[in-house]
Amino acid sequence: MKTFEIIPVPPRNAVDVFKLLPEGTLCEVINNAIYMSPSPTASHQRMLKWIFKQLDSFVELNKSGEVFFSALDVFLDDENVFQPDLIFISSKNTGELDPDGGFHGVPDLIVEVLSTFNKEHDLVKKKLVYEKCGVKEYWVIDPEKGEAMGFELKGRFFHEFPKAKGKMKSLLLKKTFSLRF
Repeated sequence: MKTFEIIPVPPRNAVDVFKLLPEGTLCEVINNAIYMSPSPTASHQRMLKWIFKQLDSFVELNKSGEVFFSALDVFLDDENVFQPDLIFISSKNTGELDPDGGFHGVPDLIVEVLSTFNKEHDLVKKKLVYEKCGVKEYWVIDPEKGEAMGFELKGRFFHEFPKAKGKMKSLLLKKTFSLRF
């Protein structure tokens, strides 16, 4: 017998609908529209693991904040909830980790690993939202090309770093991380 949950207040927007979805649903809200995606590939996960291990070790050693990997809901504003591949939240960040799940605020650093199906989302749609919301540094790793593209927020706009083969040089953390392709 199927049971139904009564929703006390109908959803007003895509973020309200997002909050009703079962835990573990792979989707994001971009400018009040829900986008679903398949699970990442094994090569995507390997790249993510490699970067996470280096970034997390560096942050732990320097006691400079916390690193999280997907899927952690990041509530950037009232119309955008993302699940970035990696986020760094500095100790000085004023955002808030919700004990029931998610981060409410703007991470200091975000890393996305491109998949064939998500290039436009990461390089255009999400990048514009990250810029508008004030992410200090944004990295996009392209495994097909073997390169990393980085963007630093200066004023209200992202400025692109020179593309780098096999490495990700964070100005925010003052550290170069190697990449495995």
